[in-house]
Amino acid sequence: MRFSAFEEKLVKKIEERLPGAAPGVQVQVHQQGRKICDIAVGDTFAYYDLASVTKAFFTATAFMKAYDEGKWELTTKVSDLLPWFPHKDVLIVNCLTHTSGLPWWYDFYNHIDLTLPLEKRFDQLKNMIRELPREKPTSAVYSDVGFLVLGFCLEVIEQKSLLDVWKSLKDSFYPGVSTLDFHPNNEPPNPVRFYAPTDRDAWRGKLIQGEVYDQNCWALGGVTTHAGLFGSIDDVSWTGLFLRSQLMGISRIQVRLKTAKLFMSRALPLGRGDWAMGYSMPTPGSSTSGDYFSPYSIGHTGFTGTSFWFDPASDLLVVILSNRVFLGKDLKDFAKLRPQIHNWVIEGLRRA
Repeated sequence: MRFSAFEEKLVKKIEERLPGAAPGVQVQVHQQGRKICDIAVGDTFAYYDLASVTKAFFTATAFMKAYDEGKWELTTKVSDLLPWFPHKDVLIVNCLTHTSGLPWWYDFYNHIDLTLPLEKRFDQLKNMIRELPREKPTSAVYSDVGFLVLGFCLEVIEQKSLLDVWKSLKDSFYPGVSTLDFHPNNEPPNPVRFYAPTDRDAWRGKLIQGEVYDQNCWALGGVTTHAGLFGSIDDVSWTGLFLRSQLMGISRIQVRLKTAKLFMSRALPLGRGDWAMGYSMPTPGSSTSGDYFSPYSIGHTGFTGTSFWFDPASDLLVVILSNRVFLGKDLKDFAKLRPQIHNWVIEGLRRA
């Protein structure tokens, strides 16, 4: 593959910093909707576990579509939809903006009976969530638990299973032959060699490749509202471009501009943090998007080493895919490399 001068410089910089950060990394950059960078450095694969990018591409988008269709309101409480939910003051918006007060995480997988059918496992999840402690929120605290609650809400709103909600959303928003998809029952649709490996997991007793890395999602059959999507770099970029088209009012698909702006704007005073409604926004001084993305940018990261960031001020989309956890989930080198890649992209464009 021949690279442009811009791409060659970026490849060289990444090569110098990649050892110890990730086995490999793919980067695509779109400016004004046009692809200007498409590189792969190190050991890369056709498909990646997107981890928490699922929250933006599935959950937030599904709630945005349902809100646009009048199926819920900003004042809708979780308990309006889920009578079993004990916290009567928690809104759907609180879960979307990580201000529910629910714990950030819990090891549900250690308590779910994997011999049960999926419906019964979700019943067990419901019972465990009901018993978890909750603190009065004073700021946004990232919460997988809150997004699992949103899964139960979404099924009530749409009167469908989560997988069917996803299929309907994909047909509406991501049509064609998109590789973006869940792996129901943790069964990959392609040979596992095409998927980036993520972990030699002691709990599952095997190398995780083509199956979701997140253990809670895996225990729930691979389809949840907080993790589970897989996809290629092309289709992650396409989805980022779709969100761009919604936010810029140039989409011919579904959601009204005012709804898109509502969901993709900083959620103050409801949010009290660096969150839109299901989408991350830059944290001043420590954003994964580096130093140059505007405060109006939206994005999301995945624990496996994936991310997308779109800046409407400069009309710039940067997508990064890696399987950084394969080197060890506690290593911090990739956390330093990711914002630097965004900086190198913008600095290179400024010199061009």
